[in-house]
Amino acid sequence: MMVIRPVQMEDLAAISELAAKTGVGVTSLPQNESSLEARIRRVLKTWSDEATQAEQGYMFVLEDTETKKVVGISAIEVSVGLTEPWYNYRVGTLVHASKELGVYSQMPTLFLSNDHTGYSELCTLFLDPDYRKNKNGPLLSKCRFLFMAAFQERFADKVIAEMRGFSDENGCSPFWESLGRHFFSIDFSHADYLTGIGQKAFIAELMPKHPLYVDFLSPEAQEVIGHVHPHTAPARKILESEGMKYEGYVDIFDAGPTLEAYVKDLRAVKESRVWRVEIVEATTGTTPYIIANDHFAQYRSLLAQPDFTETHICLTKETAEALQITENDTVRAVKLFAEEKNV
Repeated sequence: MMVIRPVQMEDLAAISELAAKTGVGVTSLPQNESSLEARIRRVLKTWSDEATQAEQGYMFVLEDTETKKVVGISAIEVSVGLTEPWYNYRVGTLVHASKELGVYSQMPTLFLSNDHTGYSELCTLFLDPDYRKNKNGPLLSKCRFLFMAAFQERFADKVIAEMRGFSDENGCSPFWESLGRHFFSIDFSHADYLTGIGQKAFIAELMPKHPLYVDFLSPEAQEVIGHVHPHTAPARKILESEGMKYEGYVDIFDAGPTLEAYVKDLRAVKESRVWRVEIVEATTGTTPYIIANDHFAQYRSLLAQPDFTETHICLTKETAEALQITENDTVRAVKLFAEEKNV
């Protein structure tokens, strides 16, 4: 059985193995064990209510209970940009006009922005390639929405997700080559690594603060603004199916899009319902649901195909044990997909 649970310090080695498989562009999962260890310690402080708002974050792992192997990770940061500036580019327009010359032109422009300061952030989503099946990806991503639904008071009103921008098979980013490289004599992969270990603000401070005309960039760079890496397309599709949208903000390094939404407007938050549990021998349901126990420090979430009565959700003993709940406890549940489909 595949179960979502809070990260533990004992998961560090497994998470380091996952980080080694990410490739370039997953900045919040660096191949640096000391940074990963520090982050795990920080989120453990969050769960024990010992972290300040600026430090707070949550990290979940997907565990194969048969093998006891951690095969996926996802996370939420509570409030970005409170300890150091949170930079991105807002894609906007500057108008140049002259009545005397009869000239009127609209120029697409990149404006350095801190507009998302204080928002919550969905981040660090990665699933072992061997487990990209059986709806594990949607579970790993959407389990965070049920956690936010249960504990909305712990998060900002709005949530964002920075999506991995385009880079080629050699880890080369056209956007970085056309813009960032002019200010730093380093490869994109190295800039990406520095970002992952907490030096993004330092790098961003050396980027130009004035508006940048998109037309001055290479055609290849212009083409990838707001586009995701091919491996990230499924993750973007999942978030957009839950109501998150691209509103014209992109990453300062690879121009990947930032998706955003009000937490209360997310489909899984709006449609999730709390049910009292009835334990049964077997279920006959055919629709996959994400089911979570709503326990803060002992949060558990999984996929199941339950039955329902007017007042209860019917779960098998195996499912109830995996969720660490018993008869007549309550769980939160929502359909995995807005419309039932095969994935």
